[in-house]
Amino acid sequence: MPSLAILIVLALSASSLWSPPAASAEQARPRIGLVLSGGGARGAAHVGVLKVLDEMRIPVDAIAGTSMGAVVGGMYASGMPVADIEKLLRSVNWEDAFRDRPPREELGFRRKQDDREFLVRYALGVTDKGFVLPRGLVQGQKLEQVLRGASLPVAAIQSFDRLPIPFRAVATDLESGEAVIMDSGDLVTAMRASMSAPGVFAPVERDGKLLVDGGLTENLPVEIARAMQVDVLIVVDVSFPLYASEDLTSPIEVTNQAFAILIRGRTRQQRALLGPNDIVIEPPLGRFPSADFGRVPQALRAGETGARDVAESLQKLALSPDDYVRYLATRNPRDGTLPTIEFVRADPRSKEYDALVKATMDNLVGKPMDADRVRTQLSSLYALDRFESIDYNLIEEDGRAGLELDLRRKSWGPNYVRVGLNLEDNFEGTSRYNAALRFISTELNPLGAEWLTDIQIGNNPKFFTEFYQPLSLASRYFVAPSIDFEERSVFQLQNRDLLAEYRVRTLQGGLDVGREISNWGELRLGMRRGTGRARVLIGDPTLPVAEFDRGGYFARFSYDRLDSIFFPRHGQQFEFEWRGERTNIGSNENLDAFETSWLVARSFDRHTFIFWMNAGTTADAEFARPENFYSLGGFLNLSGLPPGYLAGPHYGIARLIYQRRVGRGGEGVLDLPAYAGVSFEAGNTWLDSRDASFGDLRKNASLFFGVDTPLGPVYLATGYDQEGEKAFYLFLGRTF
Repeated sequence: MPSLAILIVLALSASSLWSPPAASAEQARPRIGLVLSGGGARGAAHVGVLKVLDEMRIPVDAIAGTSMGAVVGGMYASGMPVADIEKLLRSVNWEDAFRDRPPREELGFRRKQDDREFLVRYALGVTDKGFVLPRGLVQGQKLEQVLRGASLPVAAIQSFDRLPIPFRAVATDLESGEAVIMDSGDLVTAMRASMSAPGVFAPVERDGKLLVDGGLTENLPVEIARAMQVDVLIVVDVSFPLYASEDLTSPIEVTNQAFAILIRGRTRQQRALLGPNDIVIEPPLGRFPSADFGRVPQALRAGETGARDVAESLQKLALSPDDYVRYLATRNPRDGTLPTIEFVRADPRSKEYDALVKATMDNLVGKPMDADRVRTQLSSLYALDRFESIDYNLIEEDGRAGLELDLRRKSWGPNYVRVGLNLEDNFEGTSRYNAALRFISTELNPLGAEWLTDIQIGNNPKFFTEFYQPLSLASRYFVAPSIDFEERSVFQLQNRDLLAEYRVRTLQGGLDVGREISNWGELRLGMRRGTGRARVLIGDPTLPVAEFDRGGYFARFSYDRLDSIFFPRHGQQFEFEWRGERTNIGSNENLDAFETSWLVARSFDRHTFIFWMNAGTTADAEFARPENFYSLGGFLNLSGLPPGYLAGPHYGIARLIYQRRVGRGGEGVLDLPAYAGVSFEAGNTWLDSRDASFGDLRKNASLFFGVDTPLGPVYLATGYDQEGEKAFYLFLGRTF
């Protein structure tokens, strides 16, 4: 017994000396979930919060985000460093990102020509049920490509639990009104769907559902984050505060307040679920507008401030430097290596465009994946203006990497109508107007044929219809038969006295062949055959009515790299046209007419200088006939003279224009860009080309104020002629 007692004592002594190794802080720490609310531009504050969490070595084990919170959270969950997210948000031109239409310089040449008439920028769809509007003001094409490039290293991951940080995004089912929790599939469409503010962004089709902004149902997804097996939540709430009654002064503010009330009700319910160990961060954003993405840097700083305000609570969750390194090592890796593209094709939903994809995108095959290069290629394809959006996925098939494109035809197409209005009043009882409609039917055959028809009524009635047929998907050659009717006034003066006003009417048909040159130019050749009539509207009634026949050839070279046809700031536009009338094709006489125009715009800061000239001549004509006259007069065409005041078979005019931008988003007139400027003009018309000389030019000038509106430019201007003539203008429509 004593020996047994001794053995027991020795065993107890040994056990008291040995203990299992202590768990490290990383092994024993609580799992931390991050909740990022919606809030539009205010959501940029989330990046400031993440920056502080990284500095303090706070681990994040799961993320749930809504709207802008889903965008920031999705990028962070993909393994993108906070510094890169911040750099991306600061570098994105948000004003441009929220515009689907590519910059005018990037549009295909044919789409640039749409602006050359006084047509509004936006097209309505036309179906057998009537007019159709887009589902949102913004389709999200550019923003989607920004997100695609940022998340490319995790493009192949389908389960969001396999991301470097498990992630959930919240959207709203537009049909049922229920919250949709996205935990798998394509990360980019999940982020994009979560921030699809109704009426602003078009809804996203995903898994058979039409999804919009998750803020409508779950703006602060606390419950969703808690279900991701976390112990502690860090909740970042950037919701917009409610207005005080004295601030509710407009229908917009009242509407925004109503939405905010609905969203905040559900947000309060979610915040009531928080426990004593959870941490809430409310960045001091005040009345920071949800739509003001131009102030992203201020939101970033507010996020940092909000996180540092609760630094004492956050510090309890911080890891030591060694433990933080071990935590980072446990994350699923973000693979930054990108493969070589071995094939490009349309996805199953876009099979009808497979030939177009291969014809325009095959030059990517055999090259390393480059998001910027792909984005440039997609922009060229998107510039055809046939698609609501074009997206891509990087996929792997049989060990080969490739791109699969999703081309979504415009939901309001493929037939469109654009309207136009041109008004001019000289405040002396004389006004002119033209109203126009343009119908465009697209995708008429596999090669992308279009049928365009213009109808115009007013002082200058027109009818024009053209069938535009490309000869292949890869080449830019085309044929284009057309019919053209026009009626215009031509004035004849003698010593400043009006002798007659002719009304010239022409009807002709034509067949053109041509080639587009990249997206900046076009060479077009053709033949015309037609008839016309010139009658005296004002003047000696005994003057005979002139009926004439036309028939001949024409050639035109066009170059267009202007950034805007309304208020150009950069670029050039040039055109040269020859028209040869020949009796053997039906014309009354043989003649050659030449006309050219050239415009150059250069800017620095808000200042723009424009040089613009036009000239034309009719050679070999036996008689000066009204149907061959060019005319001058009107705003920026010798601004001190009435429209069409000078006319003749030869003309020339040059202008030097200075304009200063006095409005830029949030400034100007009704938040629209506005310009103040002055022009100096010199030009004339001549009955005989031998009379043309620099000494015979009439000098004019104008002062103007213009506003760039959705309906086109609006000008208030006054013009002065060297001989004392004055003119005043209220002008709606294109001038350049």
